[in-house]
Amino acid sequence: MFRRHSLEVTDILNPDGSNLLAVLVHPPDHPGSIPPAGGQGGDHEIGKDVATQYVEGWDWIAPVRDRNTGIWDEVSISVTGPVKIIDPHLVSSFFDRYTRVYLHATTELENRSSWVAECSLNIQVTTELEGSVCLMEHLKTQHVSIPPRARIQYTFPQLFFYKPNLWWPNGMGKQSLYNVSITVDVKGHGESDSWGQLFGFRKIESHIDSATGGRLFKVNGQPIFIRGGNWILSDCLLRLSKERYKTDIKFHADMNLNMIRCWGGGLAERPEFYHYCDVYGLLVWQEFWITGDVDGRGVPVSNPNGPLDHDLFMLCARDTVKLLRNHPSLGLWVGGNEQVPPADINTSLKNDLKLHPFFESQSENITSVEGLSTAYKDPSQYLDGTRVYIQGSMWDGFANGKGGFTDGPYEIQNPEDPFKDNFYKYGFNPEVGSVGIPVAATIRATMPREGWQIPLFKKLPNGYTEEVPNPIWQYHKYLPYSKPGKVHDQIELYGTPKDLDDFCLKAQLVNYIQYRALLEGWTSRMWSKYTGVLIWKTQNPWTGLRGQFYDHLLDQTAGFFGCRCAAEPIHVQLNLATYFIEVVNTTAEELSNVAIEASVWDLEGACPYYKVFDKLSLPPKKVVSISEMKYPKSKNPKPVFFLLLKLYHVSNYSIVSRNFYWLHVSGGDYKLLEPYRNKRIPLKITSKTFIKGSSYEVEMKVLNKSKKPDPKTLTYKNNFAVRNDDSDFDMTSLEPIPDTRADLKQPTGLFQRLYRQFSRESDGLRVAEINGSDGGVAFFLNFSVHGAKMEHEEGEDSRILPVHYSDNYFSLVPGEEMSIKISFKVPPGVSPRVTLRGWNYHHGVHTVL
Repeated sequence: MFRRHSLEVTDILNPDGSNLLAVLVHPPDHPGSIPPAGGQGGDHEIGKDVATQYVEGWDWIAPVRDRNTGIWDEVSISVTGPVKIIDPHLVSSFFDRYTRVYLHATTELENRSSWVAECSLNIQVTTELEGSVCLMEHLKTQHVSIPPRARIQYTFPQLFFYKPNLWWPNGMGKQSLYNVSITVDVKGHGESDSWGQLFGFRKIESHIDSATGGRLFKVNGQPIFIRGGNWILSDCLLRLSKERYKTDIKFHADMNLNMIRCWGGGLAERPEFYHYCDVYGLLVWQEFWITGDVDGRGVPVSNPNGPLDHDLFMLCARDTVKLLRNHPSLGLWVGGNEQVPPADINTSLKNDLKLHPFFESQSENITSVEGLSTAYKDPSQYLDGTRVYIQGSMWDGFANGKGGFTDGPYEIQNPEDPFKDNFYKYGFNPEVGSVGIPVAATIRATMPREGWQIPLFKKLPNGYTEEVPNPIWQYHKYLPYSKPGKVHDQIELYGTPKDLDDFCLKAQLVNYIQYRALLEGWTSRMWSKYTGVLIWKTQNPWTGLRGQFYDHLLDQTAGFFGCRCAAEPIHVQLNLATYFIEVVNTTAEELSNVAIEASVWDLEGACPYYKVFDKLSLPPKKVVSISEMKYPKSKNPKPVFFLLLKLYHVSNYSIVSRNFYWLHVSGGDYKLLEPYRNKRIPLKITSKTFIKGSSYEVEMKVLNKSKKPDPKTLTYKNNFAVRNDDSDFDMTSLEPIPDTRADLKQPTGLFQRLYRQFSRESDGLRVAEINGSDGGVAFFLNFSVHGAKMEHEEGEDSRILPVHYSDNYFSLVPGEEMSIKISFKVPPGVSPRVTLRGWNYHHGVHTVL
């Protein structure tokens, strides 16, 4: 399943008419069967083949009925002359603190003719300056003679670069990429073949950290704290596309993650996946096709020898390495998930993927390429040699490092638990997960009416609640929001849900808290206890109901934005175990002359606590504890309150990090938020739209018009400081849409309750005024984008997906304003509208674009 295959068809093609390709398809040798109780990998028979293993079902996916049958990857025709370029390998070596760089390149060349081919072999390196303007960095031509019917390996002379633009992971800098192209011209035939690759200059290293026992990664000499996610694959039926990959990977970058782990029971993804990881700065942990559940563990106990054909496994492994090795995002190879490959396979992988001496730790003492011993091959002549191979996901600096089953947990958590010493004892957790119910619209769009029934809340004698889901939710692997005996039902903290919409909205509140707390708990102990964490998992390859930041239809849960908040490169947070305010600086730069504004807001709109911590300096790669929160330890704290933390530059009040919490006193709950839904908070919404073809960029400014109490916050306008590496929402290439229509009339029905006025301005600005007689926090606001149709049948899905948001599920204190950037594409013939809803704003406001 994981090898490329090519057939020479020149002699059998009909050049003057149609050609038909017929494919005879057989099922795999060992499709297996599914025991009545299900299980991880069914009866494990699937592990006897070199193929994906998820298809027999897991605790997060149902079995795929036609598992691993048929052609799943691209089928294409390529045309070459007599000489073909095969699998070039690009490697960069660095000297003098990354100011001097050499590019090494080796390629195979195959002469398919019956005569000696006299070749002109060219390598060209360019970089894009602006638009379509490129700078030629290098152009080198070599003469090569290739005997008839021969296949040779050719290594280019090294190309020297001075101070190249480096490739950095997301959050550490820009993802600079160079275009490397290789062409071969054959005397008497002209150009015979060509090959191209985007290439990033970067060096990735890792070692087991002595302080934490976790594996510590460095990129270009800088330590990087890993906050990433586990990836299964984009679609369980392997309906893979470049557009889907782009959305998936950009979602991970939008969440401020910096690593994706390609789990061993899935795929070596297609090159487009790694291309977008290159573009958006996501390091890739790539596993081979071994999982403990199917290769040595499970019930019944599975075969520990992996696939029956070990030679085929290694053929696929070596071919996969050649396919992927030139991507700067590819960070490490791992033998398998929670298991080491069979001894002979593991030995072969260790030997084939051993580091070139230059990329071992002692190579830092080498000062020039001439310092490398002539006994060493050019590094591009290795199969890889530039990135480490780890034998299994719980070995050598991951989990307990010895293969013990020490990843997880995977269920609902008390939000304060990840901050505690006993939550996880090892330095790098490759899998930790939680809940992930999607929004109600996804339930209705993917399930029959019987699946719209929410779980029953069954009270137990010990005071806990057990959730009993309907059979359709059970089939879709629903993970409950309670763990009787350990965690009280986190949805029920807001009151027993009434219907599907109520349940899913309250679940989003929990999703946000869960994933923010998981990541904040880990970053609170950056370098002192932990070197990294990977969330299990970021997405589902089908319509699953657990462990996800966005659903299979590509709509984000609130957990997506909780993650985005917590994984900021520079982040202000509240330690939920100690109630100390902390600042995490994961960057290489010191942050000076900054301050923190902490304000507490109650449900009446008052501000009982306000304090500014100024004259702060935040060293690079550090976590700094600022001060303990005095509220709610003060007299008569409110049972439910909001906390707003802002880290800002003193010079211009620009915001570096903003973090909003809803909290209750110890032993309490959030039930007072239920009547808070009836508040009518006055809002002002200003929108500006840009369009290019079917692509839309919308900037929505939302102002909470409630009167600001004293003391006035200093940073209410929320002018965010620009991140050097943040190019998520680039509107420069789009044109504004002028508002040329007549005044819009009030819609009928539900929306008559809205008080709206749109102003027409030549620059395309539109303003919506939402009147309200109450004051206070506008809580848990969220935008969505729909097709412009006022009435929809029950269950009809009007959403336009996917949509990228600069933030969502946000809250505004009195007087505060937030700018949200929204980008999406619309299907042909559809007019989009942007909808705003919230916890205490649920009438909807629609901006027709």
